[in-house]
Amino acid sequence: MVLPKESGLDHSVNLLKEGYCFIPNRMRASNTSVIQTRLLGQKVICIRGQEAAELFYNQDLFKRQGAAPRRILKSLFGKGGVQGLDEQAHKHRKTLFMDLMTCDSLKKIKQIAEKQWEIAIKRWEAIEEVELFHELEKLMCITACQWTGVPIRAINLNTRTSDLSAMIDAFGAAGPRHWRGRIARKRAEKWITYIVEEVRHSNIIIDSNTPLYKITWHRDLSGELLDVHTAAVEVLNLLRPITAIGRFITFSTLALYEFPEAKQEIMSGDNRDQNKEMFVQEVRRYYPFAPFTGARVNRDFTWNHVLFKKNTLVLLDIYGTNHDSTLWENPYTFNPKRFLKWEGNPFNFIPQGGGEYDLGHRCAGEWITIELMKSSLHFLTERMSYEIPEQDLRYSLKRMPAIPANRLIINHVRRCSY
Repeated sequence: MVLPKESGLDHSVNLLKEGYCFIPNRMRASNTSVIQTRLLGQKVICIRGQEAAELFYNQDLFKRQGAAPRRILKSLFGKGGVQGLDEQAHKHRKTLFMDLMTCDSLKKIKQIAEKQWEIAIKRWEAIEEVELFHELEKLMCITACQWTGVPIRAINLNTRTSDLSAMIDAFGAAGPRHWRGRIARKRAEKWITYIVEEVRHSNIIIDSNTPLYKITWHRDLSGELLDVHTAAVEVLNLLRPITAIGRFITFSTLALYEFPEAKQEIMSGDNRDQNKEMFVQEVRRYYPFAPFTGARVNRDFTWNHVLFKKNTLVLLDIYGTNHDSTLWENPYTFNPKRFLKWEGNPFNFIPQGGGEYDLGHRCAGEWITIELMKSSLHFLTERMSYEIPEQDLRYSLKRMPAIPANRLIINHVRRCSY
């Protein structure tokens, strides 16, 4: 196979202009699932599909160190976090996060979120128009703080939410949106660094079962405590993704509006929990969230007759894989029932990464995402009524991360007694 190569010196500007469609556009034009381009002045190989995901998450062939561009570290991820570790260091740090995902822990965060939903609905009843996206980010932010054990004052909630949101929103952005994310990360790291230091000096007393406590006192492979900056980055690696669930729930609300027959499926029948789970999974597959993820080649190897040379940056097309017609029938049709027959393959459905949870680079918090999205459906379909006034509900695939143009306005919110 001759590897299709995009001509030109660099295509970073095209990536910003085309967003989620950058890789799919090129693969469609070349009728292939592997192409070569140039981004940020370097050669990049892009791959898509189940076999590509199986390859990408082979830790013998790929490494994460040095894969994330500096601009992403400065805004989204931060330096020293679990995403950029490899081999034993990654396995040791990943165990820290996996140990937080117990049944009791998931039950606790679900209970916290449900209480916050009740509080939010009461507040929304008194508001003429609710900008749901930002309200959901705020709801998820306070849920994340309470679950992790991070103290947060009501007076600071808007600022903390705004900073976490700006860090997420900086991905795929240039100019003011990117710089807002960088500034927000500096401020957020300063906030959490102070809290970690205060916990270590016993000036803040927290439950030893909380994620904040466990990260604060986590020791690396050499037996040393994480430096306070790295500990802060890892705490933010919980707060930021949980806040980002607000984006998924916004798309859930949009799906309930755009596909009323799917909403009816949730509210009827004896298999409501199963229907909610299928709906949530289809929202995660259908709507844009993470566009792609990157790693560097660990050693020279050949795959599908293509040579992957050591240190080459490789991008796995997440959006394209979740919309691959060889994996999903009518991939651009919203159909929750497709998950009735889904076998749980960790490589063909990868909205938050693929592969193994325990030792691989799949998002440890995926279970939290699913549970909080399912819980949100209970409130959106049974615990509250609302209307969606006329507005621009379109979302652009050119914008990374995507979100409805008007951030989804709702009004006439009322609590339901049933």
